[in-house]
Amino acid sequence: MMTGGGYTTIDNQKVSGSVPAVSGSDHVTVKFTESNLHSFPTSEAKGKITGVFKPPSDADDTFSRPANGISDDTQQSGWMRKFMVAAYKPYFDVDTSDVLDRIKDSLFPFKASFAETTANNPDLYGPFWICTTLIFVAASIGTFVTYLAHKFQHKEWDYDINLVTWSAGLFYGYVTIVPLGLYIILKYFSAPLGLVQLWCLYGYSLFIFIPALCLSVVPVEAFRWVIVGVAGLMSGSFVALNLRSHISSAGERWFLIVVGIFLLQLGLSVILKLYFFTVTV
Repeated sequence: MMTGGGYTTIDNQKVSGSVPAVSGSDHVTVKFTESNLHSFPTSEAKGKITGVFKPPSDADDTFSRPANGISDDTQQSGWMRKFMVAAYKPYFDVDTSDVLDRIKDSLFPFKASFAETTANNPDLYGPFWICTTLIFVAASIGTFVTYLAHKFQHKEWDYDINLVTWSAGLFYGYVTIVPLGLYIILKYFSAPLGLVQLWCLYGYSLFIFIPALCLSVVPVEAFRWVIVGVAGLMSGSFVALNLRSHISSAGERWFLIVVGIFLLQLGLSVILKLYFFTVTV
């Protein structure tokens, strides 16, 4: 290796001894393009009660997809679908405002517009909670009334657990069996009406009995009869007037069917008075 004259000789080759510096004025600009990030879909509300958020589909959904590529909802069709929870989800697709509006309509029986407003979206959410509330209200108020009666008479009092079981059988049974029987009768007379719509109508018709039972705490026998009687008249009128236009196509016997519906509701109020608020000491 030899050096001289500004050159370095390596293996008989001349290499320049100086390396030109990079000019400081020349800046290298690195420009990043806008990244194409994956945009997740916005949440999709699947109903009014709660929104179900739909996650992005997996890259490999082998384990989340049926082996034959057909979903369970598609596989279960026909009468087998009646035994699936998904078949009844649309009947609970209501929010608080819907339930309150339907309760208000049940308190004004002479409007007779409930059947039309709920024809396209009858629900079972309101009827279920109305019946459940009635069970506890009837049992608790009836127990309280008997307790006060025994206390004023200075007699021993025992709690009757049968009030809860009996009221559960009464309300759940009534709102299930009576609409089912009416559905069969209307089908026989070629005046069909949806079974769920009947359950919805009868369920909301029982709401008036909740304040009526609460007012029955007043220890005046005549007042209790008046309260229960008014509740029975309002409930019976609500059901009968809403079904009158549908039952009128059943022929000449439609009037008897309407009267029978009214009397059944009135009979329910009498049973409530006799069983829960007739105190024997």
